[in-house]
Amino acid sequence: MNSTNSSSPRRRRTVGLALAVVTGALALTACGGAGDARTGGTTTTAAVPGDQSSASGEKQGTGPNRLLWMGDSIGEAQAPALGAAMTASGLEFMSLAAAGGGGVIGEMAAPTWEKLPKELASFKPDVVAYQITTFDWGTPEEQRAGYERLTKTVNDAGAELVIVSAPPFKIDAFYKPHAAAINTAPKSAESVAGRHPDTVHFLDASTLWGTDSAAAKAQRSEDGIHSCQQGSAAFAQWFGKKLNTLYPFTPAAVGQWATGTWTAEKVYGKFGCS
Repeated sequence: MNSTNSSSPRRRRTVGLALAVVTGALALTACGGAGDARTGGTTTTAAVPGDQSSASGEKQGTGPNRLLWMGDSIGEAQAPALGAAMTASGLEFMSLAAAGGGGVIGEMAAPTWEKLPKELASFKPDVVAYQITTFDWGTPEEQRAGYERLTKTVNDAGAELVIVSAPPFKIDAFYKPHAAAINTAPKSAESVAGRHPDTVHFLDASTLWGTDSAAAKAQRSEDGIHSCQQGSAAFAQWFGKKLNTLYPFTPAAVGQWATGTWTAEKVYGKFGCS
């Protein structure tokens, strides 16, 4: 993990802001052991988590042990904070989020389908979290087919799937021809989750980000698409709370991870973050 000197004024400012965002009162996110973040797999098979509840309302089953994160460059910017938060909460974490790709629909998804089965076999996650990408283009039928394929691939590997809607982002000239597909992707994903209620969950992230990429609530960087450290930390906190509603999982307190070396990751420099 790349980092800068902890005495750097820039790093102190970034760290302070990240902690302030997730602890403060994040009116924006109020909706609501230790492991190692990994880039490789393990040989130990974890139990599949369950989300069944007892009559008293307590969640039953085994909580998640390994989380595999998927997405595009938006997910890549969120991964450092999410990895820090999940690791502090006792989970092993791995990210497959990829700039310029990471999706599961159409020709652009070919690299994902080539790599995913290998990583599922080696890392052996019990939960796979897929954030809908900006490249999930296609008709609603094509989108549902892609998410169904993802569901089968993940479930056949012994893991549950959590699909997260993308944050609002600037629809520039590149994305404009695909605006209709971008708008239908969350509904397509939610419909697939509805068909597999025991093994697939859909999380609507608009409760965190809102729906306007230009609004302060969306916490976008200068490019109007990606998040900086503060937004990524807000997402990690929100996601941890959502996992807590699905599984016997207790997210670590933000003070345990929000000021870590992840705030100096190079990915943030690409988006004008300070």
